[in-house]
Amino acid sequence: MAEVSFKHIKKVYPNNERKSRKGRGAKAERPANVTDEGVLVVKDFNLDVADREFIVLVGPSGCGKSTTLRMIAGLEDITAGEIAIGGKVVNDIAPKDRDIAMVFQSYALYPHMSVYENMAFPLKLRKLPKDEIDRKVREAAETLGITEYLDRKPKALSGGQRQRVAIGRAIVREPKVLLMDEPLSNLDAKLRNQMRAEIIKLRQKIDTTFIYVTHDQTEAMTLGDRIVIMKDGIAQQIGTPHEVFDHPANLFVAGFIGVPQMNFFDADLVRTGDSYVVRLGGFEVAPSEEKQGNLRAKGVGSQKVTLGVRPEHITLATPDMPSLTGTVDVSEMMGSSVHLHMSSLGQDVVAVVNTMDATDPTVAHRHNVGESVNYAFSGNAIHLFDKQSGTNLEF
Repeated sequence: MAEVSFKHIKKVYPNNERKSRKGRGAKAERPANVTDEGVLVVKDFNLDVADREFIVLVGPSGCGKSTTLRMIAGLEDITAGEIAIGGKVVNDIAPKDRDIAMVFQSYALYPHMSVYENMAFPLKLRKLPKDEIDRKVREAAETLGITEYLDRKPKALSGGQRQRVAIGRAIVREPKVLLMDEPLSNLDAKLRNQMRAEIIKLRQKIDTTFIYVTHDQTEAMTLGDRIVIMKDGIAQQIGTPHEVFDHPANLFVAGFIGVPQMNFFDADLVRTGDSYVVRLGGFEVAPSEEKQGNLRAKGVGSQKVTLGVRPEHITLATPDMPSLTGTVDVSEMMGSSVHLHMSSLGQDVVAVVNTMDATDPTVAHRHNVGESVNYAFSGNAIHLFDKQSGTNLEF
């Protein structure tokens, strides 16, 4: 079994920055992640990964996701907390004895070795019999579709082929846990799509727990059984792709997950008895009954809120319908849809609009720059966030 457990993991790097002359006289202001101990990179990280689960750590650069992965691998020391693999605490166990394998962003292939030799190398270090090495290498090559490249050197391969070799070198060891640190970031968009599909197929074929790091939310949403969204070393939300998309825990998660990014409005939440409505710019919308029940259960009262609406949940309206008005600034053709950037309520609002009329596919909806557009959204598509803390008021 290859469960992975994180308990109150903390990582602090020494702060080697010298104090400036200007800051010597008075107490200089320092970033929130800089403490007396040093630079706090990962803070109180807790997670239980099930056997054979595919977990994705996602977040912006510097959020601590790669550091967390390297602590699992043993490439970074743990300042505090406990990491266990298969029920065994590994804090003080050498990387080579943790039964893990890691795939790096840079491929890290030996240029003087053939593909076969690169994949066989970790098995030779284990002193396995030659026939067993040959069997494992050829099975992995067959799984990854790189059998025809076994005699080539890495320089004769494309980026996608090199990444398959790097993955092959990792899986021949049959590790308990396979760690992947932004393995697709060096590939172009088409190759990334192909390799995502290959990784999905791969995880169905091998008996391994995957922990995958990326800054690309598309990879996170398509690959992960669960997603860990990180910011400033803290896990903001842990959940399935469906959960983090439909029920974001806070403003950061809501804005990070989803393309185009969620629209945010300043609005008023008004409670009358047990009923709620949201008002902004003369437009009024009642949250769905489910959302109203969640708000009542939390005892939420009337207050100013940040209202979130995803671009794909905004619909165009006729002037006689209750709606808001915007002026088209940019119209981006995206094939089956158009991304409309509008000026409305003193801010930029993005709507994803189907290019074809649902009742008549020959009728295309086109919107010109400067055109006035009416838009609206329903109460089951809105998200309400606390004005100060940014937390979702429903949860």
